[in-house]
Amino acid sequence: MNNNSKVLALKYRPQTFDDLIGQEVVTETITNSIKANKIPNAYLFTGIRGIGKTTTARIVAKALNCSNGIENKCKIKCDNCDAITNSNHIDVLEMDAASKTGVDDVRDLIEFSRYGPTSAKYKIFIIDEVHMLSKQAFNALLKTLEEPPEYLKFIFATTEIKKIPITVVSRCQRFDLSRIKSSELLEYIKLIKDKENGKITEDALKLIVKISEGSVRDALSLLDRALLSLDDGKELDLNSAQKIFGYFDKSQLIDLFELILKGEETKVISIYRKIYEQGVEPKVFINDFLELLYYFKNINFLTLESTNFSLNDEEFSKIKNLSNQIDSGVLILFWQFAISSLEEIDIVSNQHLSIEMFLIRLMHLSSVKSKNNVEKVEIDLKSENLVNNKETELTSKTINQIKNVAQEEKIKPEVHTEIKAEHKININTLEDLIEICSKKKEIKLKYELEKNVNLVKFEKNRIEISFNESLDKDFVKDLSSKLFEWTGERWIITFSKLKGQMSVKDKEKNIKKQLMDEMKNSEIFKSVLDKFPDAELIDVNSNKDGVDND
Repeated sequence: MNNNSKVLALKYRPQTFDDLIGQEVVTETITNSIKANKIPNAYLFTGIRGIGKTTTARIVAKALNCSNGIENKCKIKCDNCDAITNSNHIDVLEMDAASKTGVDDVRDLIEFSRYGPTSAKYKIFIIDEVHMLSKQAFNALLKTLEEPPEYLKFIFATTEIKKIPITVVSRCQRFDLSRIKSSELLEYIKLIKDKENGKITEDALKLIVKISEGSVRDALSLLDRALLSLDDGKELDLNSAQKIFGYFDKSQLIDLFELILKGEETKVISIYRKIYEQGVEPKVFINDFLELLYYFKNINFLTLESTNFSLNDEEFSKIKNLSNQIDSGVLILFWQFAISSLEEIDIVSNQHLSIEMFLIRLMHLSSVKSKNNVEKVEIDLKSENLVNNKETELTSKTINQIKNVAQEEKIKPEVHTEIKAEHKININTLEDLIEICSKKKEIKLKYELEKNVNLVKFEKNRIEISFNESLDKDFVKDLSSKLFEWTGERWIITFSKLKGQMSVKDKEKNIKKQLMDEMKNSEIFKSVLDKFPDAELIDVNSNKDGVDND
């Protein structure tokens, strides 16, 4: 393949340890071990995507088999290095564990390993994405991995080290490849840009570095895309790069944040719609908003360089000035709201509308919490004497109750009348409670109280019942809520290991049975049987009014 037709990630793939960036510790350790002839049975390279795991594996293979030795590797032309670079060396086998995961594939590998190298010093097996091997495949590899022939070396690469059995990891010399620092990556892609004669501003390159998140391959792929989008003689600036990659100017987001704090709803929605029209996905917007919240909260502990080129000088200064006017509590609440909105986005069909409602909610929330008047409200049915107290105790649990907070600029004591308890009802017995349920048309509660509740103890504001599997799972919550509404007081409902009394329905059945037995033994029923031998007693109604009906 013509070198010019290759994508940049392949065209500029490192061929020696000197070409690698950001992995100095790894290269120095491996080089020293080869010089000292203390070569491990297996190397294991792990890290995020695009930081050089497979590339390092190939460089190690070349270093082990180079005819000129480690000192002069690739300085003088070497057939082994050329063959490994072109992936056609007979003694260096590269296998993709994602497509060959089974134990049979590993058995073939072990069988192949019995024969010594043909032209090189070592026979080397490079297994990429090794975590994809099956459990049986790993087990089949263990013995060979621990005691391989002197000529056999394994090199593993993986992005998910936790999926590899510890028995395999312990047999390898492990190297954790780190993310590439932003400054190093910027310098690297500048160099590639110059080699490709591309015209791209530094701000656009910084955006590429930010999006790539420390991955060299991602950065080169984005650079490739940027260079392809250029017209002859034109320079790619930040605005054009943002449109290509679907990102937007952070200054717009800072302006939007400032307007949210001021409560200017029309302008906030207008700015967001402009951002949306630029092709920015709602999830990308929320993630960038979260990143901005982080900067507002921690700006005093950050430097411009530590923001990974997310902010320029002007934006950094503006955030620093604004952060001094915002209470930390507001930022934490905004963070919680943004996280919950990320979850909501997946359920809503029109994500764009969901973001607009998210921004409106933030404006209402910021009107409740301000720097000079931070009011913390907790709406919880378990709070004692909520109605009797004229002022609610302001607590710090607002964050956990964020979805239930009523957002108003001033929260007045009259808000507590939301839970109405104008006519307090005295409830002293279970029978009183059942009667109230009947009057209030709480049929479900009445049914549970009569059918499935075995009373152990009934005291003021406390009910103790025995556990019953037939009881509805929401019974305690529903009953507590209704008792609080009817009496204006908090009630404690507990389960007891004691058996408790029979349920109301069982009591009625027992009374009915006793009446039936008494009636069957009465002279009246016997006289009826004498005259009508086939007569059968079906039911008995007790005479509650005490009136004799002869």
